[in-house]
Amino acid sequence: MRKINYNKDTDSLLIELSDKKIDYAEDVGQIIIHYSEDGEPVLLEIFDAKDFALNIVSSVMKEKEVAIP
Repeated sequence: MRKINYNKDTDSLLIELSDKKIDYAEDVGQIIIHYSEDGEPVLLEIFDAKDFALNIVSSVMKEKEVAIP
């Protein structure tokens, strides 16, 4: 089951991609990617979510590629 939750107190966005058990995580800038034992992404944690979303929308409007910090 996929879920998306936003927490305005911490300005974080959680995107659940799978119901699999989380085995490990990697920090990629303002994103933490949680993986299952077989390496499948299970959960994305995005910090400073408002800025992240604004950067994505802005890049789409300008048709530019954006690097994730």
